[in-house]
Amino acid sequence: MDLASVIILTIAFVLDLIFGDPRSLPHLIVGYGNLISFGEKRLNKGNYKLIKGAFLTITLVSTSFALPYYFLGLVHSFNAIIASVISIVLLFYCLANKTLVKEGIAVFNALEKDGLEAGRKRLSWIVGRDTSELSAQQIRTATLETMSENLSDGVIAPLFYFAILGVPGAMAYKMINTFDSMIGYKNERYEKFGKFAAKLDDVANYIPARLTALFMLIVTFRLGGLFTVFSEGKKHSSPNAGYPEAALAYILNVRFGGPNFYGGKLVDKPYIGSNDRNIQHHEIHKVGNINYATSWLFVLSIVSIHIIIAL
Repeated sequence: MDLASVIILTIAFVLDLIFGDPRSLPHLIVGYGNLISFGEKRLNKGNYKLIKGAFLTITLVSTSFALPYYFLGLVHSFNAIIASVISIVLLFYCLANKTLVKEGIAVFNALEKDGLEAGRKRLSWIVGRDTSELSAQQIRTATLETMSENLSDGVIAPLFYFAILGVPGAMAYKMINTFDSMIGYKNERYEKFGKFAAKLDDVANYIPARLTALFMLIVTFRLGGLFTVFSEGKKHSSPNAGYPEAALAYILNVRFGGPNFYGGKLVDKPYIGSNDRNIQHHEIHKVGNINYATSWLFVLSIVSIHIIIAL
């Protein structure tokens, strides 16, 4: 990572903190989703669904890396400043920290101000589970779970891949993650077709998820719980999601997980944490601050490593 990359990283990160996802503008992830949907509708039928799903995944992930790699290289050969500006915009689109915190606060506020049904409806915008029968405590729990998990998927992981592979790496990761969120389900439609994409997402998130948990503990001065968090994180059905969830459960001294309905099917998820206490409304702001502090520390760590290597 050179000085230009450090500048790109810093500006893109700050822009995300200021503006979040620009709803009035076309979004990179929406475009990724449209491409995946286009391919899935045409390939997810007949025989060899596993092979077809793997082919679509490899094709789009490879393209999402190769296109920005060669395009930015071409632009850079003509004008380095323009290439840097484009890189900032692309990395900005790969990050989702402000939006993640904003949506979490919106769920808590809807529940507090407008009641249970409003909280359920607002939560349904950001989670895949059935929210129609959730209690107030379950709504708050689900919100905090998704905020911790998506801190890894939506912030730390793209920053991690940017640090290693630049903007093309961050964009390829977002394609992998979008694949998983769209077709990485163990149901009749996607069991075979989405299996390769789901496994690829597991591999891509293995290190970022654990780094997220570690950095969450560091910013809250709770490193003493590292062993507990990594033990609890293993309980999750996902090889990755349990670690940031376990970190937040430990920090807040609450219990996450438990049975939930996904697509009309009851999924018996294990509990993470042991203190089944009521989560209070004001705690959403503490969680938001943890998310921001974790991402800031991660960015500063990337920059510090770059400076040390450069010296």
